[in-house]
Amino acid sequence: MLSVALRKPDDAPLRVLCLGAHCDDIEIGCGGTVLKLLETYKRVAVDWIVFSSDGQRANEARESASIFLKEAGSSNVVIKNFANSFFPYIGSEIKRYFEELKRNVSPDLVFTHYRNDLHQDHRLISELAWNSFRDHMILEYEIPKYDGDLASPNSFVHLDEVIAQRKIAYIMENFRSQRAKQWFDEQTFLAILRLRGVESNAPGKYAEGFYCRKTVLA
Repeated sequence: MLSVALRKPDDAPLRVLCLGAHCDDIEIGCGGTVLKLLETYKRVAVDWIVFSSDGQRANEARESASIFLKEAGSSNVVIKNFANSFFPYIGSEIKRYFEELKRNVSPDLVFTHYRNDLHQDHRLISELAWNSFRDHMILEYEIPKYDGDLASPNSFVHLDEVIAQRKIAYIMENFRSQRAKQWFDEQTFLAILRLRGVESNAPGKYAEGFYCRKTVLA
């Protein structure tokens, strides 16, 4: 397996854009990778955008983002309140926000949802991410769910056990409103990290998987 690194010195500025349809999506999909980037690079600026929320979940999302991003050089956390589960029907409103976003943000790396995710909100955010940031490096993350839409990622970020456990602890600590859901537990989150670790021969046993549609090897 070929290892490819970002062409950035450890002390060079790195701007990362994280997009999530719902309040825990970014953390579940790429939280470990964000923690690893913040550990590796000293000057990381993160734009963290959540598109759907309500009162309680918005508060949880802000608390979670502050913990995940505490080592960031700078961060901009935006919690929107577009109607949950209705994204395809209000797509023009969300598209207008993306137009505003791309005028103000030029990221080195974009995290968004998997294009073939079976949740309609997730798919729309992925589609608009590609519309707006097509000349940027985009990694699509995955979310485990009842629909059973996990596929075969083609890109992996290896995580050591400390980061894997930190990711899971932060998710469980911050999203208290989700704990009653049968899939929302430590075993689910650890299982997918371990599976992707097996698939990528991770030395620390754990990994997050991503779908990379386009990349240039130089």
